[in-house]
Amino acid sequence: MQIPVIVQTVGLLTLSNIFMTVAWYGHLKGLASKPWWIAALISWGIALFEYLLQVPANRIGYTQFSLAQLKIMQEAITLTVFVPFAIVFMDQPFKLDYVWAALCLVGAVYFIFRT
Repeated sequence: MQIPVIVQTVGLLTLSNIFMTVAWYGHLKGLASKPWWIAALISWGIALFEYLLQVPANRIGYTQFSLAQLKIMQEAITLTVFVPFAIVFMDQPFKLDYVWAALCLVGAVYFIFRT
């Protein structure tokens, strides 16, 4: 049984986003006392795994979705990964602005995916 393109694409993009969020922001908490270049090297190492997931995700997705659809999908996934990361890992308070941003992305998804 073949896994649908949407499931493969969203799954890989979600996993890649988890790696990228950690690479971009995890060092702010976990490596705050280290020199920036150490954080950069570690972040690059983490980002490698992001690219190993993101590139196939976009190649698979591009067989069924347009470039704009892939980009908006990525942005929607980014917010769904970032908000829990910010609240749980980075101990940031929940903000109503997350809800408003999510609603804007729902609108973006609607407009880019309508036929």
